[in-house]
Amino acid sequence: MAKTSGLKRTGTLSRLTVAAITAALVGTTTAAVAADAPKTSAEAVDTVRTAPDASAFTTTGAASVTPANALYGVNGAGDIYGYGLTGNGGLTAAEKTGYGFQYKKFVTQTDLDSNGHSDGVWFVENNRLYYGAWSTNARDLGGGWNIYNRVFSPANVGGGSADDLLARDGSGVLWLYLGYNNGGIAQRVKVGAGWNAYNQITGKGDLTGDGRADIVARDGSGVLWLYKGTGNYKAPFSPRTRIGAGWNLYNYLVSVGDMNYDGDADLVARDGKGALWLYKGTGNPSAPYAPRVQIGTKGWDGFRLLF
Repeated sequence: MAKTSGLKRTGTLSRLTVAAITAALVGTTTAAVAADAPKTSAEAVDTVRTAPDASAFTTTGAASVTPANALYGVNGAGDIYGYGLTGNGGLTAAEKTGYGFQYKKFVTQTDLDSNGHSDGVWFVENNRLYYGAWSTNARDLGGGWNIYNRVFSPANVGGGSADDLLARDGSGVLWLYLGYNNGGIAQRVKVGAGWNAYNQITGKGDLTGDGRADIVARDGSGVLWLYKGTGNYKAPFSPRTRIGAGWNLYNYLVSVGDMNYDGDADLVARDGKGALWLYKGTGNPSAPYAPRVQIGTKGWDGFRLLF
């Protein structure tokens, strides 16, 4: 049973303690996890307190679906390092914010009340999905998640007040799970097929300035595609639009939302040398990203997971 407990909000940090996140995700029984898992702990960097205008995250439009979350990295030993936001797109100095995450998969932050920062995380442990809210026990939301090879929250794509969850199965079908404001999820809805053409899929909020959450996907030839959100959970994305080529320069793409507090979702990309680059969102669907800015010089290839 995975647990989260001990949340304390002081200054810019909030504490999260997670138990029973261990054991290999393949070929390990639930009983073995419960019996052998050591406790793990993490601190969540609170970035909303440093925003120039916190009211921007509760208004309608782009900001209402685009959170401003810290960026986290998990290394091979399972240690977590958190990086807060400077407000101009940069990152604060690294803080070791946790340990014991070497066996977690698909960690993704989620905002359940549209206040502009994450309330907890969804994650997969032993092929089961959990929601762990800060300061509470993580709830088991069900099994069978071994059929998916990509799971993340793109913020709110279904038109509700809570963030939703996307999952791609082994045959390339993309599924949408609408989120509830208690961290639970509804029955899945089929989004479409052919998504196995992509080796990177991410997004966290509104990229195009219409108040709806969008996602981007990179294909095997390095072309990046934009899928604009529709707000309709039965058909949450419009047909894709080509953004540009050459994105195979990067081995990891992730979005944590709005990193410079302008209301538009941004994109973080890690290159093969371990450098980190920021693509600031423009709000323009024809050219959704500004030219890249380097925000990390080296060492980012030491993280097996960014969220």
